[in-house]
Amino acid sequence: MPETRHFERGPCLALLCVVPVSSPHDVPVSLLTPGAPPASGDLAEQAVTLQLLRTYDRPGPRYTSYPTAVEFHDGFGPDAYARHLAAAARHTDAPLSLYLHLPFCESRCAFCGCSVIVTKKRHVAAQYLTYLAREIGMVAQALGRRRRVVQYHWGGGTPSYLSPEQMRDLHAEVLRHFTIDPDAEVALEVDPRVTSVAQLETLRALGFNRLSLGVQDFDDEVQRAVNRVQGVEETGALVAHARALGFASVNVDLIYGLPRQTVESFARTIDTVVALRPDRVAAYSFAHVPWIRAHQKLLKVEELPSADRKLQLFAEARTRFLAAGYRAIGMDHFALPDDDLARAADAGTLHRNFMGYTTRPAPDVIGFGVSAIGDVAGAFAQNTKKLSTYYQAIDAGRAPVERGYALDADDQLRRHVISQLMCNLRLDTQATAGRFAIDFEAYFARELSELAEGPVADGFLEIEPGALRVTTRGRLFVRNICMIFDRHLREKRAATPVFSRTI
Repeated sequence: MPETRHFERGPCLALLCVVPVSSPHDVPVSLLTPGAPPASGDLAEQAVTLQLLRTYDRPGPRYTSYPTAVEFHDGFGPDAYARHLAAAARHTDAPLSLYLHLPFCESRCAFCGCSVIVTKKRHVAAQYLTYLAREIGMVAQALGRRRRVVQYHWGGGTPSYLSPEQMRDLHAEVLRHFTIDPDAEVALEVDPRVTSVAQLETLRALGFNRLSLGVQDFDDEVQRAVNRVQGVEETGALVAHARALGFASVNVDLIYGLPRQTVESFARTIDTVVALRPDRVAAYSFAHVPWIRAHQKLLKVEELPSADRKLQLFAEARTRFLAAGYRAIGMDHFALPDDDLARAADAGTLHRNFMGYTTRPAPDVIGFGVSAIGDVAGAFAQNTKKLSTYYQAIDAGRAPVERGYALDADDQLRRHVISQLMCNLRLDTQATAGRFAIDFEAYFARELSELAEGPVADGFLEIEPGALRVTTRGRLFVRNICMIFDRHLREKRAATPVFSRTI
């Protein structure tokens, strides 16, 4: 699944630029609006130094959900999911988000952190689609008359692994049970290496209006290191054809922190992407989690860039995208000023779920397929990751839910706080207090004290009357800020690593 975030208003968001200093061990990185001098006149005061990076670079969640998937447990199963679907069904006028997981890939990229099934046996996907259709029907029946969809996403794996005919059949199955709003966000991820013109034409005819292309890096050395060789020409041709067909938005995914990446090589990749002029770009920090994804052990650790080099890579990306007219959105996204993401960021209405940043929020997300995660009536529900178990559950007439988590009142409150900081980089503490009937300062006294000693003191966060605001400098550390509000992270403090590092 992809990962898709608001900020202080202004004509342009912060630039990152590397500033030379006398000591090579504490290189500051300045966060300035393009062409603007520091307000204090002292560039060092605006800098993020390596010492700060070392202080804050620790394992931490990306907060596509709160609580995170680490808290999911097998005590939440099909029966609990059925109860939450029944609760969701009572809100007949509320819209839905649908996520379909299509896990198949022809080959495995060494950096991949997704739940995928690598096979060239097309009959495996054909069988999967028949079971996926049955799951869609089962869940739709449980939802009763609640069928209106405002966000619809195919993720993977590689959804473009499917043939045009399979795409048509799957979409028809969805339309048998759900009604997709005319202005819905209808999106999918594609791999330019295996996506044909016929597939694009089919998808557009079906109503898909947003496309997310995996690129990661165009440098030959990096591509060989991560087992993903992809040409600029084929990617550019796909973008051009998508535009000709009328896709409303094209997104390109990049990853910084991959083996053999240098500032110079990544700059060339950024310039190539800018020339393609996608509407949106996501520049993700590489999540090196070999203890979770065993295939990542194939990567040579000595070829991975250091934390300070990763910062330089992101600085280069941000500098070049902003200079090219893109707006910085949330932590790691960029969008052209007329894109919906940029407009939502300006309005402070950006949202985030397992499909990433979105401008079409719905109170409930329904996940279909192996490993898919739903967010239904105050609970997360995740399907089994094994095909055989998935099939057995559906054959038995029950939801293939393997684990999940029901949020309590404190979870709901902290979820709101973290979501606002992650998406809009600002939290209205007065409105939050009213919404959840709490005294904000008293409820979060411990957290506010920790914020004052860390992120506030280091210039990452400002505590204003009735609000918390992430500063330009604090964008790099928004995950660290949110971690202070994470009750579960505080309680567990696992000795073994669970999350990727924050920088």
